[in-house]
Amino acid sequence: MSTQYPFDRTGTEVGDDGIRRYTDLPEDVVQMLRHTVDRFGDRTAVVEVGGPSATYAELWSRAARVAGGLCAAGVAPGDRVAVHLGNGLDWLLAYWGTLLAGGIVVPVNTRLAEAEVAFVLEDCGARYVVRPGEPLPDGEPVQAHRAAHRDVASLFYTSGTTGRPKGAMNTHENLLSNVESSIRCSRLVRDGSAHSVALVSVPLFHVTGCNSQMLTQLAIGGTVVVLPRLDLPALIDAVSRYRVTMMTTVPTIWELTLRHPDLAGADLSSLRTVNYGGAPIAPELVHRLRAVFPTARLGNGFGMSEAAALITFLPDEYSHDHPDSVGFPIPVVDVRVEHPDPVSGVGELLVRGQNVAAGYWGDPARTAETFVDGWLHTGDLARIDDGMVRIVDRVKDMINRGGENVYCVEVENALAAHPDVVEVAVVGVADPVMGEKVGAVVQPRPGVGAEELVPSLIAHARGLLADYKVPQFVRVLDVPLPRNASGKVLKRPLRATTGWTEVPRAPR
Repeated sequence: MSTQYPFDRTGTEVGDDGIRRYTDLPEDVVQMLRHTVDRFGDRTAVVEVGGPSATYAELWSRAARVAGGLCAAGVAPGDRVAVHLGNGLDWLLAYWGTLLAGGIVVPVNTRLAEAEVAFVLEDCGARYVVRPGEPLPDGEPVQAHRAAHRDVASLFYTSGTTGRPKGAMNTHENLLSNVESSIRCSRLVRDGSAHSVALVSVPLFHVTGCNSQMLTQLAIGGTVVVLPRLDLPALIDAVSRYRVTMMTTVPTIWELTLRHPDLAGADLSSLRTVNYGGAPIAPELVHRLRAVFPTARLGNGFGMSEAAALITFLPDEYSHDHPDSVGFPIPVVDVRVEHPDPVSGVGELLVRGQNVAAGYWGDPARTAETFVDGWLHTGDLARIDDGMVRIVDRVKDMINRGGENVYCVEVENALAAHPDVVEVAVVGVADPVMGEKVGAVVQPRPGVGAEELVPSLIAHARGLLADYKVPQFVRVLDVPLPRNASGKVLKRPLRATTGWTEVPRAPR
């Protein structure tokens, strides 16, 4: 198949700064919602699974009352409002109420420890905190505050897997640009003629749930079905009950969903779009998704908080032959690899585009380190082949085994193809001679023990990988791997783990 660029770039122009932009975006995010309310006021905008719902007109009017309550509490344009709620209708009301009042939304990860929450609130200087168990602010409805494209709309704090969290400043332009790219890449219908129903099962305090799913659906008049917490039977039932047409989640949740016994009796025929992202996916899982959802379009999205969500997208036409790729840069993004290895072509992925954040809140030093001459340094190692990006590792996760670079994603994909593996993470294990050796932490399917799995897994790996990439240490867990709220494996605690089973090298 030809690798012709697959996305529509009409209505974009390249500025003097080299950045391509959509030229006809709404004035701000609130005006985007108002346009939908005017067209589809009586249509259901939000459904909380097992809870309340709201039409577009109700969403607007109730959010306006939240805005009135915030203003009465002293929130002024530009003030930060922290939303420390779980997924649900109240989360959306707090989000839109803050924007209507002219505030900056700070979604707070509900899985953070108390000290971590306190850091976020202090770092952003929150004027008001919307907390669980407390009523939403309420007051006389306010008219929408008008914002400029370059005004900050939200602060999404990074997951902090490599240090203290940083607040990525997403502007109105960043968010509107990401919405437009999401519509184009997933081929969503704008005129309401093909009603879109999206199940948001990932946290709304993450850019995938908020920016790429919630905002995009509200831009086209779709219905946002919000799952309050991850519950696989409830997720499967929601797809059938609400006739969900679009679902996006991390690979691990797709893996667990495909293995769940409730899937066999569920009617999932409404699904037209099946997207995955947020973490590396094994090619074998992509092929299984296609088998289970033969009439749905598959798509792989790669992104970051610092890019308002999407950076690249792999459309359905390329998912079969290139399942290891995260796809092409979205229409207003340029990508390049810095200091590529002369043999492999691998280097750090750099990104430039209309969606790239304005920097980190109150942190000019780390802003200067990450955003250089208009380019976002992602911290991901990648190569670009025929216009398609392949992520091979995080810069800080790559294993140097005696001078040989081992990319964890490559090893993880090979091991994940073993039929008894539910999920796997590969990390470096300190070694006095080699510096590091390859270690694999594995969760097997129920009923499979370490004594049975390890020999079979290593034999499987030796058939797919060079000898120096085959794990020499394995640890089998009977619980899921530790993850942050965005679905990314937390490798720091895995590197500190003990209880490794040493695997002898294959005889030469």
